Amino acid sequence: MLKEVALLTAAGCAFGIGAFMASSRVLSSMLFELTSSDPASLTLATVVLPGITLLAGYLPARRAAGLDPACTLRQD
Repeated sequence: MLKEVALLTAAGCAFGIGAFMASSRVLSSMLFELTSSDPASLTLATVVLPGITLLAGYLPARRAAGLDPACTLRQD
């Protein structure tokens, strides 16, 4: 389960960075006191958002790994 979350996170980051680079000229007219290629903002977005996504996938995966599959199937 965590492998799927990591793959989706990597695909989302790649798509997001590509979309950011493609739309940087449009974004530069909307940003105040920032450049469209601000390295701090880009770094923060590519580190924090995937970290939150991986944590959101890890917590349910860890919880599910601790359950007994036979007991879980009997309850349904």
